[in-house]
Amino acid sequence: MEASFRRARRPDQKEQRRETILAAARDLALDKGVAQVSLGDIAAAVGLVKSNVLRYFGTREEIYLQLSMRDGTDWADAVRTRLRDASGIEQMASALADSFAERPLYCDLIGHAETMLEHNVSLEVLHTYKLWAIDMYAQVGEQIMAVCPELTGRDGSSVVFAAGAFVGRLYPLSQPPPTLAELYAREPGIAAVFPPFRPTLQRFIAATASGLPAVRGDSP
Repeated sequence: MEASFRRARRPDQKEQRRETILAAARDLALDKGVAQVSLGDIAAAVGLVKSNVLRYFGTREEIYLQLSMRDGTDWADAVRTRLRDASGIEQMASALADSFAERPLYCDLIGHAETMLEHNVSLEVLHTYKLWAIDMYAQVGEQIMAVCPELTGRDGSSVVFAAGAFVGRLYPLSQPPPTLAELYAREPGIAAVFPPFRPTLQRFIAATASGLPAVRGDSP
């Protein structure tokens, strides 16, 4: 396989190679988590040495930022579809929470975005990623405000930003490493302190959205 990758010269061939690498990285992350996948793992999965993978992506982190944008766009499309039938803050929060809960890989990527994936990438890649994130926040935020009339200005984007922050903190708690999972099984009282992901996420999103008018000073 490595020889065939080296022969890729036409743009369509190079794009197919990139897609193969992205697919391998996705499968590996789904299997063992984003943080546990190395560039060597991805290279081995597609039958290449690491230096050849770097012909298509600058770093491992760039690969996962690309997947973040793809999965994030899919999430945004799904939640906007759900929001068409929503009314009010509670239904909005439910739509966002459901859409996140259905996408564990995207939740995992969010959890590592600022602490890992935004490091060791080029300025150009980071610029593309940040512009994508801003646009995604704005598009989903507009639809949030359409179903939550008490939200105005940039409140919708603020809700999306807060939801991502909650996911980044809550999702890892729902995926404990083996030793911690063993502790939780042995000591259910400890596990009970950490709330379940999806309902907790919905409550946090709803509470944030409900509090924004007061933060603006709209409430007496």
